[in-house]
Amino acid sequence: MADNAERIATNLRKGVLEFCVLGLLAASERYGLELASELQDRGLIAGEGSLYPLLARMRDGGVVDTRTEAVGGGRPRKYYTITPAGREQLSTFDAVWRAIGAEVDTIIEGAS
Repeated sequence: MADNAERIATNLRKGVLEFCVLGLLAASERYGLELASELQDRGLIAGEGSLYPLLARMRDGGVVDTRTEAVGGGRPRKYYTITPAGREQLSTFDAVWRAIGAEVDTIIEGAS
């Protein structure tokens, strides 16, 4: 049973991770490690290694933008922001998520 639950949770996380990133960036600009930490704290990623390829794809897709800033003489940080296209995609996801979630809830409640 636990294996099935973890498999289901993993598949759901993979499907919504991009939109969770957009949601976090809609609230405020963040640097990569900050995003990774917040997503890990929420149980949405296991490690930061899975986040950076996603961020690169999102940048290439035009839904996030980046800027680099040197902070306190250390390594430069890459900050991510949501673009207007990203906001539109997040809004669309929100509407679809709510509609699908409502249908799934109805079906599951009817099966109980």
